[in-house]
Amino acid sequence: MRPAGTVFPPPRSALRERLVPAFYPEFFRGAGWVLPLAVTLIGGFMRFWNLGKPDGIVFDETYYAKDGWSMYVYGWEHSWVATKSDAALAGTGSAFGHNGAADFTCVPDGCPEYVVHPPFGKWVIGAGEKLWGFNPVGWRVMEALLGTVAIYILARTGRRMFRSTLLGTVAGLFLAFDGLAFVMARTALLDGLLMFWVLAGFSCLVVDRDQTRARFAAWREERGVGLLPVSEHGPRLGIRPWRLLAGLCLGLAAATKWNGVFFCFGFVLLSLLWDAGARRAVGVREPRVSTALRDLVWAVLSLPALMVGTFVASYAGWFFDTSNGGGYFRFWAAGNPSDFWPAWTDPLRSLWHYVDQQYLFNANQHVPHPYQSNPWSWLVMGRPVAFYYCGDPKPGYGACPVGGGTNGSSQEVLALGNPLLWWVATAGILFLLWRWIARRDWRAGAILCGIAWGIVPWMHYAERTIFSFYAVAFAPFMALSATMVVGAVLGRADASSARRSWGAAGAGTIVVSVVALFIYFYPLYTGQTISTVDWSSHMWFQSWV
Repeated sequence: MRPAGTVFPPPRSALRERLVPAFYPEFFRGAGWVLPLAVTLIGGFMRFWNLGKPDGIVFDETYYAKDGWSMYVYGWEHSWVATKSDAALAGTGSAFGHNGAADFTCVPDGCPEYVVHPPFGKWVIGAGEKLWGFNPVGWRVMEALLGTVAIYILARTGRRMFRSTLLGTVAGLFLAFDGLAFVMARTALLDGLLMFWVLAGFSCLVVDRDQTRARFAAWREERGVGLLPVSEHGPRLGIRPWRLLAGLCLGLAAATKWNGVFFCFGFVLLSLLWDAGARRAVGVREPRVSTALRDLVWAVLSLPALMVGTFVASYAGWFFDTSNGGGYFRFWAAGNPSDFWPAWTDPLRSLWHYVDQQYLFNANQHVPHPYQSNPWSWLVMGRPVAFYYCGDPKPGYGACPVGGGTNGSSQEVLALGNPLLWWVATAGILFLLWRWIARRDWRAGAILCGIAWGIVPWMHYAERTIFSFYAVAFAPFMALSATMVVGAVLGRADASSARRSWGAAGAGTIVVSVVALFIYFYPLYTGQTISTVDWSSHMWFQSWV
């Protein structure tokens, strides 16, 4: 109970400060834009430097490089036949030629490829190939571009969440110098693209949170002090552009890889909880009921419904380009007529069947692989995946291609997250839980949400063949977790000078050590030739070999 004589809600300035806190003072005018940009330029330079190395197909690029190209030729994934094996081509990327015709020729018309992931990520990869040609740079350039932009988005989002340009810049720096995010931004796989759209969708929701809470503050200030009646549910917010944009981004995430769906449903719950908290803050007596009445329908339309629409739209080429026989299962419904659904729904029925088959394949993939791992081990980088290895014998790898390593030397591209960053972030999960439960810190809850929806659903498929590089989807949230730890070590702005000095030393040590460790592992992130002795010294654990 409030002491007698207190006024509810708090004075206007205090209410607005609670709903939309002010940012900490900038180091200089425009620092909130300049410092994130500086970190982004550094991260971008590293991602684009020698992007064509290894000069050939690495790991699962063998699927997505070809699928990306065929998307722009046919509108759907077409089967390919290689005149040279991938092993022979790994290290001779120049042999591909500008349009890929030198080494790959489409099989006869009417041979669609059966694929197990939606098409949008392959459209993105194919865009790079159309821009740069069918070569290693071509199929990696869009990954590098979006991986670079992700640094800036995270830095700006971290700044908004922590109200601090310093901590926002640290968050961006952590993503820039994370080995897993770095390797995935230089490899033509779907998971790096998934990460970008998940982060973009989350960032839009954080902006939406700020804007709607400012509207709540203005609404309450117009009504003055005093209790609201039970029948008052608060303002009607209607269409919220930033939440619509979040729905589009999360739809593109789901249209890139099927586990993007998990993030969408997790974030719609998060957004509704934020709405309920804002309504409670302005004095609404039944905030959950009010949120259900005022916000639920719009949230569903803006996020899950828009996600589904975007997902279906990503199959436009599959729907409309029926040349050369059409995409896989495109005419399945014609051979499986329905007594219930009218004929005009056949394309949608065929798509439903195709997506169902994709899910069943993904859920039941149990072929053993030497690099598969348990999801919990992803948090501590227990079993990183070697995308490329050349040199002295290593289990699972054959001889080096022409121009590769020689006896006594090794080349590797290892999808290993920055160990210190991931270990600090993993330890920080306990801190975040305390902040969320005991202090009701929305930032901790939001970060935990991103981590949870990136890893917990995979526990249901723990027996499936899954890999640690899937963790890149929630790497930005691990960077935010580590940033929140750094902020706690640094201390409050109003702490004593001695506390701040020790805090700055501790926080600075963490940041500098993360950068130094990235430099240490850089040869293994980029496939540089090093001695096998040096390579062995980087294998801290047997599970990394």
